[in-house]
Parts: sequence; structure tokens; C-alpha cells
Amino acid sequence: MDEFTVCQKINELLSLATDTKERWRENEKLARNELIKLLDYLEHNQIAYSPLVNHFIRKLGLYPYIRTDENNVAAWQERYVYEAFKVDTGDSEVTLHREQSALLKELLDGNSIAVSAPTSFGKSFVIDAFISLRKPANIMIIVPTIALADETRRRLQKKFASKYQIITTADSKLETTNIFIFPQERALSYLDKISNLDILIIDEFYKAAFDKERSPALLKAILEFRRIAKQCYFLAPNIQGINEEEDNIFTKGVEFVPLDFNTVYTEVKKYYDEPEYQENKEEFKKKTLLDILHIKQAKSLIYAGIYPEIDKVADILKESREDIQSPILHQFSDWLKTNYGREYVLSDLVKKGIGIHNGRLHRSLSQIQIRLFEEENSLDTIISTSSIIEGVNTAAENVVIWSDKNGRSRIDDFTYKNIIGRGGRMFRHFIGKIFLLEKPPQEKFTQLTFDFSDNLAALLSSDRHSQTLTRKQEIKIIAFQEEIDGLIGHSSYRQLIDGNKIQSLKSETTKKVIRHMKEFPSDWRGLAYLNSQDSNQWEKIIFQILPFAGDVGTNYTGFVSFIRTLSASWDISIPSITSSLRSNGITIEKFFELERKVSFVLPALLSDINEIYNCIFSEKIDVSQFIMKTSNAFLPKLVYELEEYGLPRMLSKKICLSGIINLESNDLSIHDVLRQFVSIGQNKIMQRIENLHPFEEYILDYFYEGIQN
Repeated sequence: MDEFTVCQKINELLSLATDTKERWRENEKLARNELIKLLDYLEHNQIAYSPLVNHFIRKLGLYPYIRTDENNVAAWQERYVYEAFKVDTGDSEVTLHREQSALLKELLDGNSIAVSAPTSFGKSFVIDAFISLRKPANIMIIVPTIALADETRRRLQKKFASKYQIITTADSKLETTNIFIFPQERALSYLDKISNLDILIIDEFYKAAFDKERSPALLKAILEFRRIAKQCYFLAPNIQGINEEEDNIFTKGVEFVPLDFNTVYTEVKKYYDEPEYQENKEEFKKKTLLDILHIKQAKSLIYAGIYPEIDKVADILKESREDIQSPILHQFSDWLKTNYGREYVLSDLVKKGIGIHNGRLHRSLSQIQIRLFEEENSLDTIISTSSIIEGVNTAAENVVIWSDKNGRSRIDDFTYKNIIGRGGRMFRHFIGKIFLLEKPPQEKFTQLTFDFSDNLAALLSSDRHSQTLTRKQEIKIIAFQEEIDGLIGHSSYRQLIDGNKIQSLKSETTKKVIRHMKEFPSDWRGLAYLNSQDSNQWEKIIFQILPFAGDVGTNYTGFVSFIRTLSASWDISIPSITSSLRSNGITIEKFFELERKVSFVLPALLSDINEIYNCIFSEKIDVSQFIMKTSNAFLPKLVYELEEYGLPRMLSKKICLSGIINLESNDLSIHDVLRQFVSIGQNKIMQRIENLHPFEEYILDYFYEGIQN
């Protein structure tokens, strides 16, 4: 590659006459891509930047890439820009690129904005700089998953823990200044505890339009917290527009800012057009995948889409790759076999430098793998479902599209672009290499349209939002509540909505529950048996509740049996649980799936059913203790919460048995316990634990990184 020739091409693109702003932006993007490819070449060949290269970096707005050290020549203009665009992001000064700086100015001016920007844009720097410069008192950040909540918490903990209480769990005590980081369901539990917000940040806000299962809760959170927020900052990738019709009350007054400003170049290799692909698709995909991973040892994400395809890719790689010489990965493998069972496929894969990421895994297990993937000479490949784009902000040099599935449906253009956006990262991979083993979906214009559905109407109070709702929306809410009140016989259900007591039930399910309670009242009085210490007493009422839960991952008999066995999970190991349930077909992968159903689906359903029961019947029942147990997967509350911080339950049990910290306590908050960990220190913790596995030292390193300033 000739540097001068490339610079000449860049200059020509920037000098072309254009008749529209859109055409000029397209030319600028082409020029920026040429520049990024040149920077990649210079980086790999260890060639210093000339004044001309630094000039075009400034010209194209990529200010962080300017090099001003003694080995690179930069004119005074470039040196000035590099310093002028530096901002304090909490723990250091960082030079922002042109569009980051413009975005930060909008926020500092107090504007509410919805931004569409590429994955590689660097949106977290803007948030951090805003907090550092504006010093808001209360910040709410809503993210789609708990994994992303922990990743965000870890970043902000290092920068702002001395100035803010950083809250990610339920029932935390508020301080004068707080940063709340939640998925939407958990955020709603704080509705009556927060009186004002300086800024409401919604990460991946496209979920409010696309995720039909969870969008009602997110839309409710947007409406509720916008009422008390001074400004909003909504973020998403690959959006071209937002529905601006009158009935879109969710982003009213929020300016949409589409930014197509890339900081890395995406290089796409298409394999689905090859003749061999048509002749023997599966064999060709297998051979090509192995070739891709063998040609260059680089960090690679393999999008497998669905669980059976993850298994297929895992089998291909397990058979074809040798174990690598990495002591930490061999320790990880041994730890997995001890704590999750010798048959767990991940224990063999990690020795070969391969990890698995999906939405079912224990949170600490997912976090540990991502940390290993981010390190050199460790995991170099992750096989994933779409959880990799929803759960974490990680990237790789290579992205392989193995499957065109996303659950039961074919992958859409929006998700496809999100996945390939994981290729490349500022300062690490100038070029993201995308390998397509399936034909991508047809490109389409993506506009967000927010549905004011019956399920959303069932969660809202017309009185609370009377100033926001359209007349049609208000009528829809009132009609539903009047129908429910007619079924119950009085207006107490409206009080539940006003008090934010109903969280998850869909509108039709709510009606079915009420009708069933009215028709079979004696059956529902068995709800009180959930308070029994004898798990045999739970069986009948759980069987009665499960038809309202949707898909629970197995038959009802198997699910009830799993709940009863899981109730002893603090006392017996996971391999013992799966062994005792082997006759029911419970593998370790099935264990993850069912435990997630028990700790997420069942508590939300039970909470709503308990509230409706007390609406209908005069004798009140309170099963909140059982709900708490299931929401914590029958582990001590602190132990379950610590998994979100990267501390696995097995290690928590060793700490508890050592007598260092009482993690079974119901009197301590998660923040009390974290302060104890910091006060005691990592070395003393490790000295006191008996039978500490070598890999658990690595886990403690990771855990302490996330709780210390």
C-alpha cells in the first residue's frame, strides 16, 4: 500500500463537488474508510504517521487517532485539536472524535436526544464525560440485560464510586448522589423511591419497539421516569428514523440524531456464493469455518444463532482443535468440571481457547469468559447467540456468521448489522473482518414504531399519565380497567395499577387469572401452602399456576420436580442436582434454562397473582417470602446478588463457611457486604478460605477489580 496514493484518493473524495449534504457525507465516509485502512497498514508495519496522515485524521474528525509523540510528525493544528477535544471522563482525560464532542455538547446544553450510532462509536465516553463535567445528582441508566448492567457498573465504579452510590440491585438505600443501573423490570421497583432524575439514559432503546415480550415494561419505564427526568439520552445502533406520529408519546420532545460515523472499517467476505457452498453446504461451512480460524489467530466471535447450532459448532471445534498451552484455561476447565459437572461441554472447549455465550448461563460464568476473551493468550473464540450483542460491549477482529437464525425466525437486517458491528474496535482492530457463511437478510430502512399495546395499557394508570396520553390511549387504559373491575366486582384493581403493583401479566392472562379465581376459589386458597417449609406442599398450587406462565422449558411435572430439588441448592452442588434429575433429562444446559425460568418468570408471575388474589378474596395471603426465594434461585439473597458482581455461588459458599463474611445474613445489604470485602482485602480472603482452587484466585482478582475504585 502506497501512503501517498491513498492520501491522494482521500483528498479527491473530500474535494468532489456535491449537490446535497447527504452526498457530501457519503463521500466523507468513503474517505474515512480509506484512511482507516491506511492506519491499519501503518499499524501492522510499524510505520510512523506523516504530517499528511495526521492532517487527514483531523480533517475527517477522527481526533483520538492523531499521534503527537516524538516518533510521529504532526503540525500545530493537529496537536491543538488533539488537546482541545480532550475531556475528563472520570479517571482520565480522553480525546473525543468530532461526533462524540458534538453529542456531548447537546447533552451539556440540557437537550434530550435519541442517538443512532455505530457499535464502534464510543458512546460510553460521552456518558462518562457528561457525568464528570455536569456532576448530576441522580442518573438512571436502563440497559437490556443484567450482564450489561454489571459491565456498565464496573466501568462507572472505577471512575465515580467515590462521588456516587452506584445501585444495581433491588432495595438499596439511596444517598444524596446516585447512579442507578438496571434492566427495565428492576428499574420499575424504584418508581416510588426516586423523586427526581437529572438524566434518564436508555441503552439499546430499540428494544422498546422490537422486543414484544419485554417492550411493555420498557415503555412503561420510559413514561414513568421521563415524568421526573430533566433530560433524556436514548442510544441505539442502525436506526434511520423514529415514528413521529401524534400517538408516539415515548419520544415526544426528544430530538432524533442519526450518526453514521464509523471509527473502524468493516471488511465483508461472502462465502455463500461459492459453487462448493451450493453442492454440499454443511461440509463447506465446516471446512471454511476451520480455515477462517486457522488462517490467522485472532479474536473471533461466531454467531450461531440458536442453541442446536451452538452445539454443532462446538462439536466441530472440539474435534478439530488441539488443547492450547495456557495454565489459566486448564485451571478454568478443571474448575468447571468440579462445579458444573465433568460432562459440561464448556470444560473441554475452554482448554482449546473456546468459550460459549448465551442468555441462560450464570451471570458470573458469562462475565468470566468475556474477561478471558478480552485478554491476550487466553480465550480467542466465542460461540454465541444474539446475547453477545445484547449482553456485553465486546468486540473482535473476526466475526463469523454461521447461522441465519435468531430463535425461531430468520435473522433480520437490524440484528445482522448489530452482529457485524462487533467486528473491530477503536485502538485495537482498525478493520473488522466479517465472514458470511449464510446469506445476509435484505437491507431495509429501520424506523422505530412504538406500539401502545393492550399489554402496555394493562400496566399504566390513566390518572398518573393524564398529561401525557392521547385521548385514544387514555380511553384504552380506562376500558381495560373497567373490564377488570367488572370481573372483580369493585375498583381495587385500579389501586394496584396506581401503586405499580402489577408488573408482568399480559392483559389476556390477567383476565384468565381473575376468571379462574372467581370460578374455583377453593383451589386458590392453596396459595398459602407456598409458605410451607415442606416442598411437597408446593406441588398442587404450582401446577395450578403454571398454565399462566407460558413456556417453562419442560413439562409441568418436570418443572415442579426441578423447583423442589433446586430449593436445596445452597446445600448441594450443581452436579448433585443434575445427577438426581438425570432421569428427567436435566443436563447442565437444561439446568441453566430451568433455573432462569424459576428465578425470572415464576417470581414475576407469582407476585402479580398474589396481588390479584388479595384484590378478590377477603382473607389475605402473603407469599412474598417464597417469591423472594425463587427470585434468588433459593440461594441466600446476598449470594445471588454477588453473582451479578462476578462472584460465583460456589466461591461465596467457601467464603461463608470460612466465617470471614456472613453471606447468609438477611440484615446486611449488598453495599454493606461489598464494603466488608474491600475492608478485609483480597489477600486475607484468600488466606482464610480452605481448599481454594487456583482458578478461584483469578475469579477473586476479577471480582475485586469490579468493586474497588
